[in-house]
Amino acid sequence: MFHFKMRIHTTVSLLLGCFFCAAIPKVFGDDAQSARIQARLKALPMNAKVKLSDDEWRKILTSAEFHVLRRSGTERPYKNEYWNNRQNGIYLCAACGNQLFGSGTKFESHTGWPSFYAPLATDKIAVTADNASGIFLEEVKCARCGSHLGHVFNDGPPPTHLRYCLNSVALKFVKAGDR
Repeated sequence: MFHFKMRIHTTVSLLLGCFFCAAIPKVFGDDAQSARIQARLKALPMNAKVKLSDDEWRKILTSAEFHVLRRSGTERPYKNEYWNNRQNGIYLCAACGNQLFGSGTKFESHTGWPSFYAPLATDKIAVTADNASGIFLEEVKCARCGSHLGHVFNDGPPPTHLRYCLNSVALKFVKAGDR
């Protein structure tokens, strides 16, 4: 019985050791590269344009963030983090940290995505034509890094009558008082 337990303990130890040894170089390498890229990004003034390669973005964004922010993807309605968020705070670009929208302009659009009737400032976002789907849409991008955030429609509430319909994964929320 003692030899059996010892054999299991040794086998588990070897397997865990191999797992951690195999994982350490890749994890440390990715973390070091990611940390360098993020440090470069943080060092840029907030009014400076961000220019990173797709490889660099992949190292600092999750696969879902990369799909939406860099490939103009869309997340599922009602299955995202901020569609129903009612806390006070500011929504930042998930890619570069640019302050985009405040909770004071967020409203319930019944679309399943977070919707706002105005950005914090018009120079925080860029609106461009998007004909990729065969339908004319107005794409909303972060003015600082060019990341896709969502689309804007003219069916919003007063005073702007606009609806900035955004992907939660494209945003990071900072609660009021946490800044």
